[in-house]
Amino acid sequence: MAIQLELDDIQGTVLRNRPMPYYGAYVVLSIDIADAARALLDRLIPFVTSAADWTDPAEDAWINIVFTVEGLRRLGVAEAILVDFPQELQQGMAARKHLLGDLGQSDPQHWDLPHAGNGFHVGLLVMANSEALRDEKLAIGDAAMAGLDGVHQVARLDVGLPPTLRTHFGFVDGISRPFIEGQGGTPLPGQGHPVKAGEFLLGHENELGAIALGPGPEALWRNGTYLSIRKLRQKVDAFRRYLQAQASTPLGQELLAAKMVGRWRSGCPLALAPVSDAPELVADSQRNNAFAYYDDDLEGRKTPVGCHIRRVNPRDGLKDSIVDPRLHRLLRRGSTYGPILPEYAVTDDGQDRGIVLAFVNANPARQFEFVLSQWVNDGDFISQGARSDPLVGRRDIADDYTFPDKPIRRHLTGLPDFTVTRGGEHVFLPGLGGLRWLAAASAANHNGEQQR
Repeated sequence: MAIQLELDDIQGTVLRNRPMPYYGAYVVLSIDIADAARALLDRLIPFVTSAADWTDPAEDAWINIVFTVEGLRRLGVAEAILVDFPQELQQGMAARKHLLGDLGQSDPQHWDLPHAGNGFHVGLLVMANSEALRDEKLAIGDAAMAGLDGVHQVARLDVGLPPTLRTHFGFVDGISRPFIEGQGGTPLPGQGHPVKAGEFLLGHENELGAIALGPGPEALWRNGTYLSIRKLRQKVDAFRRYLQAQASTPLGQELLAAKMVGRWRSGCPLALAPVSDAPELVADSQRNNAFAYYDDDLEGRKTPVGCHIRRVNPRDGLKDSIVDPRLHRLLRRGSTYGPILPEYAVTDDGQDRGIVLAFVNANPARQFEFVLSQWVNDGDFISQGARSDPLVGRRDIADDYTFPDKPIRRHLTGLPDFTVTRGGEHVFLPGLGGLRWLAAASAANHNGEQQR
């Protein structure tokens, strides 16, 4: 039986397509006084963007709201409800650094984006197709905070696609995403069967055949979800130097970059163009993602099994494994921040640049944290021992990468850290009904305390 998601109750971040180009911001707020936070929520709710018209929005912009568990506590949510949130949210991402590989340069002591333990209580997520429209949405947040001494902004990170229309590493981004059951429309080639909505939204059936449940009353969590947010600084100079050291020609460097990621920098997949780039494929949504691995490239001769895209989404490449990739799908929202490094520069200019990733998942333990710890930061699931993702993996255990080549297998050594973590947190993204419940319930709790 076909289902239809309650799109008008889902915050837009979950389904809306990112504008191209895009201009956005992550605004982090801290709560000192519950009354002020309740007032802020009352003022913001009328402006929160839903997914109701996500395929053809009347306005190509949105403002959404997230909370850490500490933020919900300061808002006045009962402790009996908070203790039923996933452990990942209760502990916070900084406290899970050993599991997630956030050690050394990536240790939370070096983070510059606040987490729940040092001020991240409420977050405003803004995205728009122009700077003017972004600023208009940000002005809504500023107006909502006006006169509220008990809520203050502790950080703002602007994001936006560089003039190159590519990420700082030079790749076109955002080509592949899962198709969610009930979202409407038809899956594109390569998206596979629709993924059960409960993998991404609470209150719906997941791939285990169970309803994904949340904490407390259903009115709080239905059509909500969790975002696992990461701020990654990208060492573009180190990436360029490494490619130059390993390949003597520009064409060789481009092929090596593609072998590490699984796509050419144009976005064209190696699976469809293993020898040379075919950028004309990228604009064709019927072709740019239409590939699998099991029947055509199980050993990774085209798309290496250890490359980035096969780790984060193995597709059918693990068909013979006991691991079911459908239990570990992520809906990825990536946004670039910081100025571009000039095209031929190979030294660090001291500017902060990178990407902010917001992973939508209804079960952070078996989705985001599993993918990061078992697939990105380890290679045992593909018989590669401790080898990690060649682009974004940790390097403290292994720093080499291998892939099939002619006449012999290519073995790269001495991979440096191309990315370092500079922030991260697990947050709760309620549905629109959940936001209204929070405003009403926290006010009721407050009034009850006053009466006592």
